[in-house]
Amino acid sequence: MGVITKYLIRVHIGPFLFALSTLTALIFLNAVAQRVEGLVGKGLSWGIVIEFLVLSLPHTIALSLPISVLAAVLYGFSELTSSNEITAMSAGGIRPARIMIPMLGMGLVMTGVMLFFNDQVLPESNHRLKNLMVDIGRKSPTLEWREQVVNEIRTDGGRDTYFLTADRIDPATNRLEEVTIFDSNNSSRRRTTYAARGDMTFNEAKTDLYLTLYDGVVHEVQSDRVGGFQRLYFSKQIVPLRGVGNELDRRLGGTERSDREMGFALLLENAAAHEADLDSVHIEMKEKSLQAVRLALGRETVEDSAMVAGVMGQRVRGQVATTGNGASLLAQDPVTQGVVITARTRASRGENLRTTTSRYRVEIHKKLAIAVACLIFTLLAPPLAIRFPTGGIGMVVAASSGIIAICWAGLIGGESLADRGVASPAVTMWLANFVFLIVGLYLVAGMGRATGSLRGGALDGVIERMRSRVTRSRTQVGEEVSG
Repeated sequence: MGVITKYLIRVHIGPFLFALSTLTALIFLNAVAQRVEGLVGKGLSWGIVIEFLVLSLPHTIALSLPISVLAAVLYGFSELTSSNEITAMSAGGIRPARIMIPMLGMGLVMTGVMLFFNDQVLPESNHRLKNLMVDIGRKSPTLEWREQVVNEIRTDGGRDTYFLTADRIDPATNRLEEVTIFDSNNSSRRRTTYAARGDMTFNEAKTDLYLTLYDGVVHEVQSDRVGGFQRLYFSKQIVPLRGVGNELDRRLGGTERSDREMGFALLLENAAAHEADLDSVHIEMKEKSLQAVRLALGRETVEDSAMVAGVMGQRVRGQVATTGNGASLLAQDPVTQGVVITARTRASRGENLRTTTSRYRVEIHKKLAIAVACLIFTLLAPPLAIRFPTGGIGMVVAASSGIIAICWAGLIGGESLADRGVASPAVTMWLANFVFLIVGLYLVAGMGRATGSLRGGALDGVIERMRSRVTRSRTQVGEEVSG
């Protein structure tokens, strides 16, 4: 490794680490703020909170790392140019292409890091984070209670079980209406409590739930004596449910993985499986259509005749669908009508398979495009910074913001188009990278001219020259008028 290579790498390490830490912190705080509502008031241990923060970090790094690469290269070359170090290198016979080699090497390294990160670290952290959030959401039973449904409530670590129904549950005010609670924990005393309304409150530790019921009655069936029955009316009664949120139930299996929780191998495997299912749907539809044509032309095969006989037998037994007037849908042409009945179902299944396959393909290309963007940024940023040597931090922020905005707009728009089947994900997800690659190659080709005239390359110099030209034009026009 040469002296210039080491120097260029050393110049960019500091800005890269600063940009990475700053951007990661900003994005991380925003991501945590959006999910903090799911953690507040759950009585979670510090270990669970720390696990949540750690699992939220990889998604943040996946966003901030490419931006940090772009900002670091822009700032580093802007500093080198403003201090005339690029001019000195050019005067010493070092060509711009030689200066670009270390940058491209760094871009390749960061691309490799991003590929590994997107394939191994990010999907696993996303999957574990989703499972953790689902488990945390299950910790408080009131978050799972549904109206007009029998809700199971386990207390004291699952030793006791209650069943509750309510016509209306207001999570904002913790108010219940028309409440019924069934308690069968005591085999000799089975109680059913009815109440007109009720309120829910937790203790300070968020482990015990207290139901305050109003205007109700308790029916108790006593099985230890013949005909044992007791009815108690009350205007107010408090039912304690202890230990309902005492422990966080961590399920071993977890939830099913989505496309953002899969690496490249699993994405390719699922995409291939769904494409095979989609091909089978198309083949089935084609076979059914050909079968209907053969029967219409009177050229049915033995299998076709057997199928018709089976359908007619089902019609006789009343096992086929009928229209509103009771006539069989298969009365005139059973095969054709069968195709009509199943066509919508198969078309819906085929559309779902196509959409799912497209999502897998989009995720593959998105992971690759984001990683390769690191290499493209190291090609685009140096000549851009050299053209504006005195732009400073303002130029770095403006250029980085503009480039990243275009890239993310391209990814989001491309993902939407690909999911709808408008265009291939191989085109939509790479369009922004391709555009910036062309721009970068064009700017690199002009680096030799830019380094030879750095004094005129600054933004303020360009503005000054434009003002001079406007002033000269006005002077000429004034002279012509006076003459």
